[in-house]
Amino acid sequence: MKPPTSDGTCVYSPDLPDGRIRLDSPAWFAWLSSASTTRFSYPLHDRRCGYISGFMTVRHEGRQRGGHYGSVYRRQGARLRRIYLGPPSAVTHARLEEVVATLLRERDALARRDAPRSPDTV
Repeated sequence: MKPPTSDGTCVYSPDLPDGRIRLDSPAWFAWLSSASTTRFSYPLHDRRCGYISGFMTVRHEGRQRGGHYGSVYRRQGARLRRIYLGPPSAVTHARLEEVVATLLRERDALARRDAPRSPDTV
């Protein structure tokens, strides 16, 4: 089954009331805290070029000592990057956008590092 998907303002899924939930609303935090919520996709919107350059997966995971927390997963090359988000109350639009900025910075740094160098720049 396809996970719910966000456009950066709402999460969409046929299983949700009205098919969507607005981020940072009381319904959002209730949905994040529910046991049935396991993951959703969030866009990596690169504002410099004006389009979505991919998606990250936000997972709702249980802790060994009890409680739940969110983590972001994103593959960058051969590496799977995991970023801790915190409890459901910390998974806000602002926090997700911070993670997007971090992932885009890391992607750009990898691209610069792996870019071929011309002989005169050595």
